Order: sequence, then C-alpha cells, then structure tokens
Amino acid sequence: MSEGEFDPSGDKTVSSELAGVLPVDFLAFHSQHHRVYLHYAHLQLGTRRVAVDVVDDVFTFLLKVWPQVLRQESLHGFAWAVLREHVERRLAVLDRPHAMVETAWFAALRRTSRKRLELLESKLGLYAAIAELPERHYDVMLLTFLAGLEGEMVAQLMGIAPATVRSHIRTARRVLARRIGLEWVPGEEKEQ
Repeated sequence: MSEGEFDPSGDKTVSSELAGVLPVDFLAFHSQHHRVYLHYAHLQLGTRRVAVDVVDDVFTFLLKVWPQVLRQESLHGFAWAVLREHVERRLAVLDRPHAMVETAWFAALRRTSRKRLELLESKLGLYAAIAELPERHYDVMLLTFLAGLEGEMVAQLMGIAPATVRSHIRTARRVLARRIGLEWVPGEEKEQ
C-alpha cells in the first residue's frame, strides 16, 4: 500500500494495558469513531501518516478533557468540531488547501477500469465543486458521498439530526447541480 492510500482495516485499537485505566465510555467512543475520523482526516490531508498523527492528537485532546466533553450538549458535535479544528490547523501548518479533490480522485481511479476513466474525469469537477461547499454541507457530502456512510451515521458523527443531514444533502445537491451544469431532479435524495 502506498503512502497516500487509506486503509480502512487500519483501525487503531487501544492497547490492553491502557484499556484498564482509560474511561470505558472513552474507549467505546474511540472504537466507534476512530476509523471514520481517520478516513475523514485522510481525505482532507492527503496522506495516511499525517491523518494518523492528527487523529491521534484529536483523541489525546479528547481524553485530556473527557469529563468536560461528557458535559457538552452534544458529545458528538463537540468531538466533530475538535476533529475539524485539528485538520484545519494541520493544513495551515502545511500551508496547503484540503487534499480532498486529489485524494478522492486517486482513490476512485484505483477502483476503476480504463473504460470508466472518462466518467471519472467528470467526477473531478464534482469533487472540486464539493470542496467549495459551506462547511456543514461539505462535511455531510464528504461523509455520505465519498466515505459512503448512511445518513443516520453521519448525523450521529456530527451531532446533528438526521433531518438536518437530509436537508444539507438536498441543498448541496442543488448547489452542485448548478455549479457543474447538471439538471437537479427534486426528490432524488430521498431517504438514503
């Protein structure tokens, strides 16, 4: 596997020595969210190594403030905001924009045949248009369209209502259709 590839089986588990001293609810949160956080960070940052570092930093921070995290109105929303902030900070340090367009395109390229290359090239414009969406719409589209998560899981991860996810998808699809010159058909995005 090359440096830039995402390995979905690369889910990091907490060592058995630490498992006995860490809060059980933190361990559960870590095991439920680590893989998705890593996938999101990888799409944003472009390399697995940097994504692993960022996600490790996120969970280290969350562990340090875990009692305060548990008192948040939305644990998931708070943790998602921490992940976004860490990704943005790392991009600023690296002095570069999100790598989502390139990362998603190369991942799709690895999964396709030469016959589908023309279709894939049109996706590059779609990925670029997704990258220009407002923050919440961008995250929802990245998680549903590129990461392949169901709306309910996206809602849980981001700490928002499933209806809000559906609304963001509808709005994003309308905007994307307009930007890339496709006809938007209302109702296409019904329950996912």
